[in-house]
Amino acid sequence: MKIFEHPDKFIQRHIGPSSEDFSEMLSIIGVDSVETLVSETIPLQIRLQSQLDIEESVTEYRFLENLKKIAGKNKVFKSYIGLGYYPVRTPGVIQRNILENPGWYTQYTPYQAEISQGRLEALINFQTAVIDLTGLPVANASLLDEGTAAAEAMSMFFSARKNKNAKKFFASEECFPQTIDVLKTRSRSIGIDLIIADHKKINLDESFFGLLVQYPAENGEIYDYNELFREAHEKNIFTAAAADLLSLALFTPPGEIGADAAVGNTQRFGIPMGYGGPHAAYFAVKEEFKRIIPGRIIGASVDVHGKLAFRMALQTREQHIRREKATSNICTAQVLLAVMAGMYAVYHGPSGIKAIAERIHKLTKLLDMALTELGFRQLNKNYFDTLRIAYGDKQLTVIIKENALSKEINLRYFVNGDIGISLNEVTDFQDVLSLISVFAESILKKADKNKIISLSEKININIPENLKRKTQYLQHPVFNKYHSETEMLRYLKHLENKDLSLTHSMIPLGSCTMKLNASTEMAPITWIEFSDIHPFAPTDQAAGYLEFFNILENDLAEITGFDSVSLQPNSGAQGEYTGLLVIKEYHRSRGEDKRNVVLIPSSAHGTNPASAVMAGMKVVIINSTEKGYIDLNDLKKKAEENKDVLAALMVTYPSTNGVFEESISEICDVIHKYSGQVYMDGANMNAQVGLTSPAKIGADICHINLHKTFCIPHGGGGPGMGPIAAAEHLSPFLPNHSIINLGHSKGITAVSSAPWGSANILLISYAYIKMMGPTGLTNASIAAIVNANYIKARLEPYFKVLYTGEKGRIAHELIFDTRSFKQTAGIEVEDIAKRLMDYGFHAPTVSFPVPGTLMVEPTESESKEELDRFCDALISIYKEIKEIETGIADPSDNVLKNSPHTVYEAASDQWKHIYSREKAVFPTAWTRNNKFWPSVGRINNAYGDRNLVCSCNLITDYVEELA
Repeated sequence: MKIFEHPDKFIQRHIGPSSEDFSEMLSIIGVDSVETLVSETIPLQIRLQSQLDIEESVTEYRFLENLKKIAGKNKVFKSYIGLGYYPVRTPGVIQRNILENPGWYTQYTPYQAEISQGRLEALINFQTAVIDLTGLPVANASLLDEGTAAAEAMSMFFSARKNKNAKKFFASEECFPQTIDVLKTRSRSIGIDLIIADHKKINLDESFFGLLVQYPAENGEIYDYNELFREAHEKNIFTAAAADLLSLALFTPPGEIGADAAVGNTQRFGIPMGYGGPHAAYFAVKEEFKRIIPGRIIGASVDVHGKLAFRMALQTREQHIRREKATSNICTAQVLLAVMAGMYAVYHGPSGIKAIAERIHKLTKLLDMALTELGFRQLNKNYFDTLRIAYGDKQLTVIIKENALSKEINLRYFVNGDIGISLNEVTDFQDVLSLISVFAESILKKADKNKIISLSEKININIPENLKRKTQYLQHPVFNKYHSETEMLRYLKHLENKDLSLTHSMIPLGSCTMKLNASTEMAPITWIEFSDIHPFAPTDQAAGYLEFFNILENDLAEITGFDSVSLQPNSGAQGEYTGLLVIKEYHRSRGEDKRNVVLIPSSAHGTNPASAVMAGMKVVIINSTEKGYIDLNDLKKKAEENKDVLAALMVTYPSTNGVFEESISEICDVIHKYSGQVYMDGANMNAQVGLTSPAKIGADICHINLHKTFCIPHGGGGPGMGPIAAAEHLSPFLPNHSIINLGHSKGITAVSSAPWGSANILLISYAYIKMMGPTGLTNASIAAIVNANYIKARLEPYFKVLYTGEKGRIAHELIFDTRSFKQTAGIEVEDIAKRLMDYGFHAPTVSFPVPGTLMVEPTESESKEELDRFCDALISIYKEIKEIETGIADPSDNVLKNSPHTVYEAASDQWKHIYSREKAVFPTAWTRNNKFWPSVGRINNAYGDRNLVCSCNLITDYVEELA
């Protein structure tokens, strides 16, 4: 009964404006009701006629109670499965002050470097740790997972190969099976012949362009790859090693055995397993690849005052800029996890990292000695943490497995009956005793503790010389300074204070949806029932995960209007890629392999062309009209021209121009007429949920940016998730996995290392949907539309709105055209973006999708007060531009051209500008009490690209004359 409903509704916490605010906002917009505004925004023919069929909302407290019951269905066993995933200890100071801290997890990708110096420095630390440990000179700021990183290495080598006739890529059969699966997916897409075989027997010739080995191998053996790499280089074959980063504290780094690239996972550096993720993959290369390395590199430069400043280097490599010429579609990195991994290295330092590695290795040797004493045969000659045990009796393996499970222990079981055991940072002497007992009792013996203790006293680390690491690592002061918790805490806070996040003000980035990431949504990700489960544990130990996966899949299917959902893609761009592969496989199943053309409107999301190229498809661009709509005539013409080879249309809806296409249903019909499929990019689902759906507009498949519409925080540039939802005829082709059976009858091979991608953070979106319910989700979409149109109404007297719908409305975002100011005042869009920092705001999206513009998306979570403050700031900047136009302000020495202003500049004895300090740094009353100070002035990007430095250097290294 309504009278007994709890008054504290989560929806009231999530949606910023009050009902009174909405009334005032609608009046300023010029409509009499929310329904009127929505009807003038979304075409009537695609409106949903009924409420979403999902569970009604629950309070935050009831949600956590319910989820605790689900969590209790998971069984947290001690897992020694290995295969790239290991139990860890996350230092409390890192968990509490980074992972659980909104000052870190609500940051945006550091495109505006002046207000992102904290996380940029943290990422430089990460890159330095990777560079030092791998022995290679260049590293990026993380990739999605190890399998993706390996696939990116293969693609990079393919693009850089000297012999363009070489089509073969060799992968050792001793690589992780999930990595091989992802390699199969990528190689098939772009015409690479993947050869999987024994690296000890492979006959390399000029038909190969690259190779990949696992180091240590998946069974734990450590091989000397010097000769293999030497032979490969003699034949112009590039080499890559997928290396365990922690093992490199003891063993020869890949760069010292001739690897051109090293890839892998940094999960062992303090990141919980989380049933598969999220984790930050690493990618390091030789100098010759630095301008084609996938993903983002953080580099050092200087600001306008000559001060050291960090920024994203070589940004022209970004896929949304290069579009169909891109060699990668990497969009979401794993920044939050990379920051944590880098800080793990900072916290422990070189001696601590080495001590952790040595301890694991010693315990592994002890286990080896004890099992050998029991009569078991250990097959690995050289190893770090993994043993392969043989006894020659498969029936005994069954007994050992039953015995292990009874003691809540997971081991790895090979098809031939061998058993794998991978130790980890969490393993202690008592755990080793338990493992020995499992094997001893299985052959009716008993583990002798005293004998094992005596064995432990005989252990020495005697790594063969050809495998032993002889070079130092982590020598920079940052890795040797912050080892007490007090100092580490202060360092983390020092960096956090340099970054603007949602804890300071709204982040109005169009196409990025920076909304509330509620504390209750975040809480479960650190529960051990979810965080400490191995992704390849028996599925009956993950019953809680499987239960909420099923509910989340059903809810997302209902929201999109489709039949089924795959949760595997762990970024939005990877979701695009996966969706296109599903479409390709569907056409292939019908004998229509020739269908490889994708039509992509110029108004589509920026990753679309890059994803299409990665999927092995040919891109044909569809023009936009002057009003920002898809040019229907151009679409019909190009669909007809390509009717026999048409695979799909990729359409972003509402478009990246911020409008709902009135003719979207007709657009979809055109594609279906020629047997093509419609892929809808879900980047702008925040204007759709509960009001319309991808299925309703006529699409066949879509991805969903859970880090946008469904509240997974951006984390400074990642993690993200991009699950795909598909119509019934495409559902059988959703991705499978090489280790866990996902049950898709005709499914493509995996796109991610883990079966459900970054499973742990799916809890966040699950929480959001459960606490919002059908009414709350719909009202969120409505509020996003109201907030955007309110900004439009307030600012269009000052800034031209580039595109609107037929009735003058915009969706959840809009584009302001600032190009005229270049002619009238010499002011570029970048000047406006940097000046907003002085007002305490992150800039909107700059020069995308249209150069010289600002794309603004307020989201539903921002209050009217905050929207007004943002509007007032832009109006004030407009007046500052007018001062330049009228001659009141100097055309070169003005607050816009010199922004942002730092506290060092403002407090200097010498003030070099003709305007006042107060005008520069306190432009509003609000900033006097809530000032966010950019830590550096405007950064010299060109200098940073000419002098690329992507690791920690001493400050004296940067004291150079600017070119």
